[in-house]
Amino acid sequence: MLRSERFRNLLYQALLLAAVVGIGWYLFSNTQHNLQTRQIQTGFDYLSREAGFEIAEKQIEYQSSDSYGRAFLVGLGNTLLVAGIGVILATLLGTLVGIARLSPNWLLSKIASSYVEVMRNVPLLLQLFVWYGLFTELLPSVNEAIAFGDWLFISQRGFRYAWPAEHPAWSAVGWGLLAGIALAFGWKSLARRRQLRTGLQWPVAWPSVLLIAGVPLLAWALMGAPTEIDRPVLEGFDFLGGKVLSPEFAARKRTVTVLPSTGSASLGRAALTTKVRVTLSALADTSRTWASKLLPSCHRRTATKLPAFKVANLSSATENTTSRGPSSAKRTTGCPAATTCPADVSMAVITPAPSACSCV
Repeated sequence: MLRSERFRNLLYQALLLAAVVGIGWYLFSNTQHNLQTRQIQTGFDYLSREAGFEIAEKQIEYQSSDSYGRAFLVGLGNTLLVAGIGVILATLLGTLVGIARLSPNWLLSKIASSYVEVMRNVPLLLQLFVWYGLFTELLPSVNEAIAFGDWLFISQRGFRYAWPAEHPAWSAVGWGLLAGIALAFGWKSLARRRQLRTGLQWPVAWPSVLLIAGVPLLAWALMGAPTEIDRPVLEGFDFLGGKVLSPEFAARKRTVTVLPSTGSASLGRAALTTKVRVTLSALADTSRTWASKLLPSCHRRTATKLPAFKVANLSSATENTTSRGPSSAKRTTGCPAATTCPADVSMAVITPAPSACSCV
């Protein structure tokens, strides 16, 4: 059996697997023994214990008496919110900067390039500190907050803005928006399958817009169509009411927007440049195809007189050369025999008539 190569391969693999399992079991049992000796508790039982701390920004209801598991969900919601807003803003900003880098305006192009080079080489943590310092040091105090009517107040405490008052209808609107997006994707898939099956194309754009906008509006109307707005009001040393965007949260949003936008700008610039090159290449291929079809065989080697086409593209059209006879006149091979040109004229080309040549 040991002489069988197949048996030896299986044996070596089995021995290696046993060694890995044995080492893993030793490390696990040794760790468990050390933890029990030092009375260190492990596991996820702590998630059901009381957290005992507050969280400033929260997308779901949370109090300090809630569990660590609830606090984890609040943190996860904040992370998804920052990431979602950062992706959208970074993509938009990066696209604009990428287009600006390709601008023929020298000043605009240099400003965009400087933005990319500077922001890309500044560490993320340093940018976070800079944005936080700008919000907390340069903005005015709460009593001197920059007000935009009674809708928005900007101060060292952050951004306090008006927000719809709490109502079950807004939860229904959120679920309706998700349902509308799902229905829009389903309609697009259905239209595509029908087109592949029958060749008929259903409209996709306006039904998708109607579904995404109409389903939330319908849910809002069915739940009572609330219009009450909770506006912030200054009472004492801080604002009450509305929603607040703290300096810490705003700094994180700016950081996850500015730094990724530099990468989006580079990708957008490369995509635009590549698309232009592909388009020019396609145009060149088209011109070569039409040149081979339209240029007559009587075209001579001096093809540079046609500036719309390259000489390399006319290789097939310039194979025919001029033959000189005993007389002082000359004609181009491929033209009718009656076509002759004076001795001082070097080329004959096709005229609008398909079978006629003329001297140039």
